[in-house]
Amino acid sequence: MSVQAYDPLAGERTPEGPQFDVFLAGTVFLDIIFTGLPAMPAAGTEIWAEGMGSCPGGIANLAIATSRLGLRTSLAAAFGDDDYGDFCWRTLEEQESVDLTRSRRFQHWHSPVTVSMAVDRDRSMVTHGHPAPMAASEMIGSPPRSRAVIVTLSGEEPLGVAGDGAGWAELAHRNGALIFADVGWDPSGVWSRSLLDQLAVCHAFMPNATEAMAYTGTDTPRDALYSIADRVPLAVVTDGANGAMAIDSSTGEEAFVPAPRVTALDPTGAGDVFGAGIVLGTLSKWPLADRLAFAGVCAALAVQQFGGSLAAPGWGDIADWWHEVRASARHSGAYGSSLARRYAFLDRLVPTVPVGAVRRAAATIARYADVGIAPPAQTRRPGDDPATAPHPPAKRPPEETGRPPAKRPGADSGGPPAERPGDETGRAPAQRPDAGGASSGRPGGEARGTSSGRLGEDAGMVSAGPGQRAGENASRPEGPEDEDPDTPRVPVQKE
Repeated sequence: MSVQAYDPLAGERTPEGPQFDVFLAGTVFLDIIFTGLPAMPAAGTEIWAEGMGSCPGGIANLAIATSRLGLRTSLAAAFGDDDYGDFCWRTLEEQESVDLTRSRRFQHWHSPVTVSMAVDRDRSMVTHGHPAPMAASEMIGSPPRSRAVIVTLSGEEPLGVAGDGAGWAELAHRNGALIFADVGWDPSGVWSRSLLDQLAVCHAFMPNATEAMAYTGTDTPRDALYSIADRVPLAVVTDGANGAMAIDSSTGEEAFVPAPRVTALDPTGAGDVFGAGIVLGTLSKWPLADRLAFAGVCAALAVQQFGGSLAAPGWGDIADWWHEVRASARHSGAYGSSLARRYAFLDRLVPTVPVGAVRRAAATIARYADVGIAPPAQTRRPGDDPATAPHPPAKRPPEETGRPPAKRPGADSGGPPAERPGDETGRAPAQRPDAGGASSGRPGGEARGTSSGRLGEDAGMVSAGPGQRAGENASRPEGPEDEDPDTPRVPVQKE
């Protein structure tokens, strides 16, 4: 696990304190996200997407969101022994600084996969997976000491069970952790209020407005907030573009904060990012209004990008945004002035954010040549032997990169590219339905439950480098003045 460049809780830490700030458990999916689709494919047709990204999803969305904000995060999850499991494990542990000591690998268990297709700011998903071979509480045993745990209320592993039947979250609570709870959509439409009885052991509850009103039987988000505040010290109700409201009875505060104006492209994972911001603000003992504002801007930055954990912002993104807001406040009318006043508390935080602070990542399971970018720039440090310094691989001719695609003879304009022989790319060409079989979309075209072959070792999910905006291909050499030996320098991969 790599070391985070910025620790917002440095002033709160003591030698005898908890090992982790946040402990989580759940299911990790491999998310494959297609973007830039003109429309959903009709039955029996094939269309080509302008962009694609791959990243860990599911509970990994929340783990990555908390870790990018500098919270020391530990995750317990089942991982398959296939290449998808390798990719998700490596991304979480090595690149996103998530501790996986309570996670386990299981042989012959297929990693859950979700394929998401984004069209007109909406998305459709297809998921395949099997139940985890082991229940979370059995896999975890005694959870590590942490400041907080984040859970989703459910009937499968309910909170508030006395005696030996207590689950992992309640064991963590008994060891000093605050429980921050969320709740999912009820497809049955029952919205049983008995589910809220589990809040008796929780510190905070953070539903969205629709869920809050349904579970409390109220007609407005504010009435739902008051009902929830009777059950937990920290009640938070999010209301999308309208903002969020909260009551903290432990501090005697009540607040409503509007959401920043943004063009939302994809709301996936926005709730996880908002929750991560609330947890950080609460552990940092910020005023309630500042907690809501911070969580709101984190979510606003996330919805401007496609794809779950890919879009979770880091402190570098937050610092960039605040610098822009502050610089334009005098020239952007009443709204700009209001935004600058609302987020003035960031002036206390952003100056301490180092050059190497984490930024958003872009990811795909691919080799560099497959995504049409250069490999990471290798920086030679003083004292390196030029004869042993790493050299970038030779560039491939443009026709081998797959960009732009060649048109298949006889194909209509906008059709898929012609298939290349497998020896041009090092990969077997995908099978087409008219070739007597269906492509599984897996390496080597294998349709079984495990992946054949290894994925490119230089692939993965990479955070933008210091001083670099998300989405930029940073191939410039780094000067000695901005080097941070604790921060890996890897360029963003672009689709």
